Amino acid sequence: MKDKRLTGWVRAIVILCGLALFAVLFVPMWQIQLSAPQYPEGLVLLIYPNALGGNIDIINGLNHYIGMRTLHADDFIEFTILPYIIGFFGCITVLTGLLNRKKLLTILTILFIAFALIAMVDFWRWEYNYGHDLNPEAAIVVPGMAYQPPLIGYKQLLNFGAYSIPDIGGWIFIVVGVLLASTSVFEIIKTKKLKKVKETVIANKPVTVIVFAFVMSMLVASCKAGPEPLRLGKENCDFCKMTISDARFGAEIVTDKGKLYKFDDMHCLLSYLKSNILEPREIKEIYLTDFSGTHELKKASEMFLLNSEDLRSPMNGNIAAFSSKDSLNKVMVVYKGAETAWADVIK
Repeated sequence: MKDKRLTGWVRAIVILCGLALFAVLFVPMWQIQLSAPQYPEGLVLLIYPNALGGNIDIINGLNHYIGMRTLHADDFIEFTILPYIIGFFGCITVLTGLLNRKKLLTILTILFIAFALIAMVDFWRWEYNYGHDLNPEAAIVVPGMAYQPPLIGYKQLLNFGAYSIPDIGGWIFIVVGVLLASTSVFEIIKTKKLKKVKETVIANKPVTVIVFAFVMSMLVASCKAGPEPLRLGKENCDFCKMTISDARFGAEIVTDKGKLYKFDDMHCLLSYLKSNILEPREIKEIYLTDFSGTHELKKASEMFLLNSEDLRSPMNGNIAAFSSKDSLNKVMVVYKGAETAWADVIK
């Protein structure tokens, strides 16, 4: 009978996890941040277990223009049943700790992970329906365009950048899931003899793999941030608002949250930096297009720069970037000017 009981510290963690789940009922579980030139401070949609919050009225007004249905909590049955499901898991998690049985912990872990996966699929389905089921008579209709926000991470939607991440309640759910899975696997392995450890790990591998993949995919997606190829003729500069048409002088700012700001010229990039719309601590990396070759975006700090009036860039910044010194030297034969460094340009 003793072997069926939880280790003391595991039991305490399970009870704390149950209590933490009750806190989820009172805080946002998810948030979708929206940024655009006309909203420099950004907009945010907060998703609670039983309601929608944040700048919901403004977002609904914008959705109306592009043909998306307005968002109302009453339209989603999930907001009716989700508080009860969370309360249920909170109760049985605390009860599992109080009853002090390993088998109950294993069952609880499987149910909790299954619910988390179903919830994410349902959230994706909700985003897909709202992003694709558009009113054909809307004021703004872009053929072939859909407005589905990302499940997690960053996505550009016209001139809006959408960033989807867990909020306080979502992170509590993730931590609880990891703790339940970890303690469950620990208890299983602990009670087996050494020669049966491998069999135990293999038997429980699906649960472990699901938890690990779920958590890591969310962390990687939220942390992943890099440049995107400039879509010439389809995107506007985030400073001058002109259409980006010349890839040779393009630039991008990537924030620590994965948001992208695109520019058609070094002049616009530097002017945007000086405007202090973004705090320096928010900027993860700045990229410049390679003037030669395929115009690939590369880190500004690693580029060789040419300042030449002969370049005649779109906004007269007249600075081109090169990934190698040889490329710079070859172009300087045609475009007379002076070599400069990125550190000197941003002073």
